[in-house]
Amino acid sequence: MAASATEGFTPHDLAGVLLVAALVLLASIAAVRFANKSGLPTLVIYLGFGLLMGEAGLGIDFENSQLTQVLGYSALVLILAEGGLSTHWSSIRTAVAPAALLSTLGVLVSVAVVGVFVHLLLGRAWTIAFLLGAIVTSTDAAAVFSVLRRVPLPARITGVLEAESGFNDAPVVLLVIALADAATPGKSPGPWWFIALEAAAELVGGALIGIALGWLFGRLLKLGAGSSSGLFSIGVVAVTVLAYAAATLLHTSGFIATYLAGLVLGNLHLPHHQAVRGFSQALGWLAQIGLFVLLGLLASPDRLGAQIIPAIVVGLVLLLIARPASVLASLPWFGFSWREQAFLSWAGLRGAVPVVLATVPLTVGTPHTEWIFDLVFVLVLVFTLVQAFPMPWIARRLGVVEQAHVVDLDVEATPLEELDADVLQLHVGDTSRLHGVEVQELRLPAGANVTLIVRDGQGFVPRRRTVIQRGDQLLLVTTLASRGDAIRRVRSVSRDGRMAGWATPLRPDTE
Repeated sequence: MAASATEGFTPHDLAGVLLVAALVLLASIAAVRFANKSGLPTLVIYLGFGLLMGEAGLGIDFENSQLTQVLGYSALVLILAEGGLSTHWSSIRTAVAPAALLSTLGVLVSVAVVGVFVHLLLGRAWTIAFLLGAIVTSTDAAAVFSVLRRVPLPARITGVLEAESGFNDAPVVLLVIALADAATPGKSPGPWWFIALEAAAELVGGALIGIALGWLFGRLLKLGAGSSSGLFSIGVVAVTVLAYAAATLLHTSGFIATYLAGLVLGNLHLPHHQAVRGFSQALGWLAQIGLFVLLGLLASPDRLGAQIIPAIVVGLVLLLIARPASVLASLPWFGFSWREQAFLSWAGLRGAVPVVLATVPLTVGTPHTEWIFDLVFVLVLVFTLVQAFPMPWIARRLGVVEQAHVVDLDVEATPLEELDADVLQLHVGDTSRLHGVEVQELRLPAGANVTLIVRDGQGFVPRRRTVIQRGDQLLLVTTLASRGDAIRRVRSVSRDGRMAGWATPLRPDTE
């Protein structure tokens, strides 16, 4: 039986498959550079590759929604693992509570709003309407950040976007499965209160499993770390996959377990930190490329046209009513200004998750739901473009652009984790009050120092009396213990000028 299953596939066929795959990967890598310059999210390009390779282009006939869902879940595990491993706890610590509320209460508000409008405007049954609302609710921070690479945002906003994208996949998946079962004859998911309790238990259980496995195996990996950064990186990623598998087999949320296991591992100051981060990012990129190309292959251009108008209607409801309502219900309690709430409402870009979840009704057997995949595909494609291009302009108009932008910098040539050190890159914006400040006037904490300034493309080592100018790029070397204080100090001077901390007490860093 094994022989009959493989006898039709020869080494010559393998060469053809590898040729196409390699060309797609190379084209995808080249597309990233174009996307960075144009502000176009990479997911649009990758979906386009899939459509070009499909039945309307190269003629590849792919209609297996079950396989798409399985491979989609596998890709999402790697994407969530990379998200957790590359996220600094310090950057999302203050955003965890608002992001958690936005990922639970906000999700329910969004689903309810979209469901009501889908029922009233498109005439769909209530269960199907809420099912569609749940499918399109999940956001994708990767899509947002691909648009905003050149527009630095405050840590307060990026923290919410990062944490929300990591948190909201899990409750959305549970909600979609429950609603798909409710709309399928012969399946009885139970009363709503039981589903709510079950979902809460699965989320809490998955979170505990992810945190526990991340902490336990992180300690074990740290003790048994060898000299091979490659093997160590494989081990770290394997723990995040283990968290998903263990949580799923125990009937809890595997997605939240994966993200939190990665978050714990990424903040344990493990050896070979830069190698782990680079390896997980490579896997994350590979998963994104493969997933979006696969989803493009599954889509049929002949069917998409019929869903353009419904997709625009649902997308407008989601963008202009549902997302702002979910933000308004979740974030004012945490002191977010109306400008921040307005930007977060617009920045709720959709990515791979809604398109993958659109296959769930097909695999569950929910009748008359084939149109959902086509509608969601069109919605994600169209509204990613609609929201992406004006987003940098909206960020500037709302005044949420950070003028002293500090980012992590990978330095692979130096084992910084062994020195308990970190390297940060600082960009001085056009209106930053760092302009005109001498390096010594920064009054950085002990253990932190500006080691290099790049100005007009030329780098030099600054002196204590060197004056910082607009447009400068500064390299800041700091110990891990002083990292947070150094970032807060730089932002305070950027906000209040050289007298920050002298004329008035240093304000807490809420951005």
